Amino acid sequence: MDKKMNRRNFLKAGGAGIASVVLGGSGLLSWAPRAEAATINKTFYITDGFVNMITGEDVYFRGFSNSNNTLNLPGESLVVQEGDTVRITIVNTLNTSHRFKIDGLVDSGNIGRGQTVTVEFVAGTPGSYLFYDPSNAPYNRLLGLFGGLAIMPNGRDNQLYAGSPTFVQQHFWIFSEVDPVWHNAVRNGNTPNTPYVPRYFTMNGLGGRPPGAPGAHDPNIDSITDPRSALHGHIGDRTLVRMFNAGLADQSVHCHANHLEWLTENGQQRDEIWKKDCLYLEGKMGAIDAIYPFETPPDSYPAVSTGAYPMHLHTEMSQTAGGGFYMFGAMTDIYFE
Repeated sequence: MDKKMNRRNFLKAGGAGIASVVLGGSGLLSWAPRAEAATINKTFYITDGFVNMITGEDVYFRGFSNSNNTLNLPGESLVVQEGDTVRITIVNTLNTSHRFKIDGLVDSGNIGRGQTVTVEFVAGTPGSYLFYDPSNAPYNRLLGLFGGLAIMPNGRDNQLYAGSPTFVQQHFWIFSEVDPVWHNAVRNGNTPNTPYVPRYFTMNGLGGRPPGAPGAHDPNIDSITDPRSALHGHIGDRTLVRMFNAGLADQSVHCHANHLEWLTENGQQRDEIWKKDCLYLEGKMGAIDAIYPFETPPDSYPAVSTGAYPMHLHTEMSQTAGGGFYMFGAMTDIYFE
């Protein structure tokens, strides 16, 4: 096992044997507008395996992965342009049936064990979309079968929708939580029959690692320094954050240093763009689009243009892992550089 794989942990068991775990598949998005629509091709493999958590517990997951011997949590985010033809092939490597769905755009229907299905749709209304597995709801989604799709307005690289405030970079923040008892029940082909008790909270598949903790500052496992989750910018580097909550628990997203410019809620453009430091993100696939403006922090004295500030959730339990490991939950940092 090489050093890189040690840092990323290893997937154990699963239909494909031993394979690497790739966490935090969603995050910083690169985009350059095109004069004409294009055909975008992508293949996802539905895979499964175990992830070793900070408590030492091995938890079973499923994911839309980039190969048949990896486990991506969440699935790799996609960015396309309005009018593009999007062709997605889904290869189900598992012994259970699954689906691939983007609300309002496409639904694969049932994909049986070992089957391959290709779906095709035209990218419509610009905005942020969650792709997920709606079968055996909500369990397959909770086990990790989700990811993000961004549809950019035709010919634009700096707006969420025509006429929106502008930005210079963009990220996905996809939040979820984990009840290992439920995950294990689904793995064994059962319907969970216990109360939902989340023990781990993630953003883009990762939890935080506070300074001094095992794995701290390792971007492969630490959401605080994961470049796909952490925001990096200079003054004026306005950053669009496309947020989804794939879990069941409601959350409150809180950013320090700057207020967020709140553009949409659950896919609907807001009549007024409010500036807020805390945004309520509903469970069960709630969605928010907001811009972090990277302005000089108004409360700093003397005024500063560099520094690091936290993003965390204002639900106390979500900042822990295993019920007591504080700062191992869903959080990241915002770096003024």
